[in-house]
Amino acid sequence: MFRVIILLGFTFVFMHLHATGNISKYVNMKYSWISFSTIFLLFFLTIAALYFYMKEDEQEDGCAECGCDHEHHHSTGKWQKWISYPVYIFPVVTALFFPVATLNSDIVEAKGFHFPMYDNASPYEQHQFLQPDTSVYYGKEGYDELMGEQLPKYTRLDKVTLNDDNFLTGMEILYNHTGEFMDKTIEFKGFTFHTNEMHENQFFVFRFGVIHCVADSGVFGMLVEFPEGTHFENDEWVSVQGTISTMYYQPFKKTIPILKVTDWKNINEPSDPYVYRNK
Repeated sequence: MFRVIILLGFTFVFMHLHATGNISKYVNMKYSWISFSTIFLLFFLTIAALYFYMKEDEQEDGCAECGCDHEHHHSTGKWQKWISYPVYIFPVVTALFFPVATLNSDIVEAKGFHFPMYDNASPYEQHQFLQPDTSVYYGKEGYDELMGEQLPKYTRLDKVTLNDDNFLTGMEILYNHTGEFMDKTIEFKGFTFHTNEMHENQFFVFRFGVIHCVADSGVFGMLVEFPEGTHFENDEWVSVQGTISTMYYQPFKKTIPILKVTDWKNINEPSDPYVYRNK
């Protein structure tokens, strides 16, 4: 019967995540149909498990009534079941009774951030930070073709606004083709993050981005230079507008784009603070 309850619990968890919209905290909504289909699969497995449980119960009752001397090895592997059941119950309990945590600057501070191409490890085994890099998900020709299709959509604009829909694509293009955007106005929003290596008026403005699911999530954005005397706490949400320049950032040993702010304002955290790769 525990098996039936566990399957029913997982079914309800997926239903709960979709009903509350919290599924977006775990997967790119482009792939949400997969988890939605899982609801029906788990429901079918729950019904099947209930059927086999009832059938097994009927067989035991039949044996008891006829007095047959069949051996039933119910104790076999019993202790393994009592150990494994809590393992399955734990994610159900945490999903239903604990709030969904939103990724913030604490994660950045704990893990640090870096350009993934500087690491020797496989890019499939790490989170990305600061600069989106989707080349690992395409062949070289496919990636070049995709970037070639997207680039003109941005270079023909005098003002490039990165919103929830195009943040990751636009940010990747800005990093890969910074020189083509020097004379353009750039606008985007995110949360602030400051480190000791930066000047007091310099902050990273980040958004957490999800390529496929939270397992490959990363924090993406740009170094932003505000007017002298400007101060923020980490995790303050701002909308910034300015022009792009470049600077050599010593901690990365890399020349990176920097947004020189001409206008900015504090904003409320969006209802969905994450951005997703839609292309």
